Amino acid sequence: MSRSDFAKAKRVVVKIGSALLTAGGQGLNRDAIAEWVRQMALLRASGVEVILVSSGAVAEGMCRLGLKVRPKTLHELQAAASVGQMGLVRVFENNFQQHGLHAAQVLLTHDDLSDRQRYLNARSTLLTLLQFGVVPVINENDAVATEEIRFGDNDTLGALVANLVEADLLVILTDQQGLFTSDPSLNPAAELISEISACDPGLEIMAGGSRSGLGRGGMFTKVRAAKLASRSGAATVIASGGESNVISRVVAGELIGTYLTAGVEPLLARKRWLAGQLQVKGKLVLDQGAARVLKDEGKSLLAVGVRSVSGKFQRGELISCVNEAGLEVARGLVNYGASDVQKIIGKSSAEFEAILGYADESELIHRDNMVIV
Repeated sequence: MSRSDFAKAKRVVVKIGSALLTAGGQGLNRDAIAEWVRQMALLRASGVEVILVSSGAVAEGMCRLGLKVRPKTLHELQAAASVGQMGLVRVFENNFQQHGLHAAQVLLTHDDLSDRQRYLNARSTLLTLLQFGVVPVINENDAVATEEIRFGDNDTLGALVANLVEADLLVILTDQQGLFTSDPSLNPAAELISEISACDPGLEIMAGGSRSGLGRGGMFTKVRAAKLASRSGAATVIASGGESNVISRVVAGELIGTYLTAGVEPLLARKRWLAGQLQVKGKLVLDQGAARVLKDEGKSLLAVGVRSVSGKFQRGELISCVNEAGLEVARGLVNYGASDVQKIIGKSSAEFEAILGYADESELIHRDNMVIV
């Protein structure tokens, strides 16, 4: 994806750092937040799905509690996050409502994205919110997260969310202009890097640490996040949140900030990942019609076209789809566990709830989670 292709992006994750959101620790920067929300609302009105990853809960909590220095102990950090999250949610909700949009608070921990079931639940929730036209506002669940399950910084969280929802673009807003060849505060000759591969081995050498003292990130975490986001094909732009109309200008493809290229489109990256997975947990035998539809028309797999099932697998695991001759035609991530699939094969999705007592997805395997082999 080139900058000129940003305007074609259908799903964008915007991450805003603590120093920006809290005006350098002076309290929530309401004017700036209103402006960023206005730009995101314009994107939403143009048909682009927007997910916001917001830092600032601890920083806002510090302001509310009168703390001058970021707490060191976990329980004090959790308390500050609990107090600050109230302010963040209120401000974002009020601003999005002014543009006729609903916002939804989503708090995540590392466990939510490392556990298969919780990962799929989080993904389903976010995609459903987007279908309803809601803007998810995501933050790390600092109030309950322990050091062992923290993301460590919200740049990483932004990248993982981009992976989770298969975003086209991750926009990281910071208090710097972008990535420089060296620290510009120490080297006046440092130059802004306009474009570079997210996987360039020299990136982490050029990146420095956080100087604001408010967040847990720095330029190092931002380039690391860009590399992580690139695994699912998401491009990343690191830009100054203080730039006028920055979000709109980035998505319009303007030469602003640092563009870190992914080198592969999101859907293709996911297909490559699926094709390379070796741990197939089960097998579905498809009738002639279902096998043809998958191979020739690229559609999702429906239960009505499945003749038999074998293997022990859970929702979200990789399974193989074979034709009646036993030849593999596709593989993908299944939406139901083996015992439930056994009950619904040959049935229409309208019957799922009566048979299972619940109904998650209408497809056994969605075409975005499937690769033809």
